[in-house]
Amino acid sequence: QVQLVESGGGLVQPGDSLRLSCVCSARTFGAYGMGWFRQSPGKERQFVGYIRQSGAYTDYADSVKGRFTISRDNAKNTLHLQMNNLKPEDTATYYCALTLRVLLGGAYFTEKNYNYWGQGTQVTVSS
Repeated sequence: QVQLVESGGGLVQPGDSLRLSCVCSARTFGAYGMGWFRQSPGKERQFVGYIRQSGAYTDYADSVKGRFTISRDNAKNTLHLQMNNLKPEDTATYYCALTLRVLLGGAYFTEKNYNYWGQGTQVTVSS
């Protein structure tokens, strides 16, 4: 079974930056689209960002556009999320996810379209 392992979370102050990583065990990592989601206590899991297999296409939730950048290194089976200018509302557990499907027309916003999930890494933004 595919395993995803996130890392890079931590406690930071507003305005700081963090870089999250997700290492994937899939032998054909480059064949799959990847997403980042986040979840805070009492809230539903929210879409954060998506990156297509090649990395040539990305999309983001409105709340993080201009601040977060998703990228991937297919040679290292690794997904990244660079988070700049962090805000308290970014506090959440962040999950990476893999989809076996080709997601078009915004289908990557929907968590049910992802087949494998990591355990999550905690990001806390507080002064």
